Amino acid sequence: MSNMLTPCIKVCVIDPRSGLCIGCARSLAEIGRWASFTDSERKALMFELKDRKKRLLADLPPEEALD
Repeated sequence: MSNMLTPCIKVCVIDPRSGLCIGCARSLAEIGRWASFTDSERKALMFELKDRKKRLLADLPPEEALD
């Protein structure tokens, strides 16, 4: 089995305001379907997650931010 590309950092906390994981910035639906995505779909989403995570963390109260 090959290693699957993943943004998971093993910090699985869903922000109730955005519905996104604070650790990886994916939605529950994206997390649930991750293994069924093609490599190109995962790569495209990984590219999008960089900006999404920046926005997510900027919107969190300081005590909830991880970075």
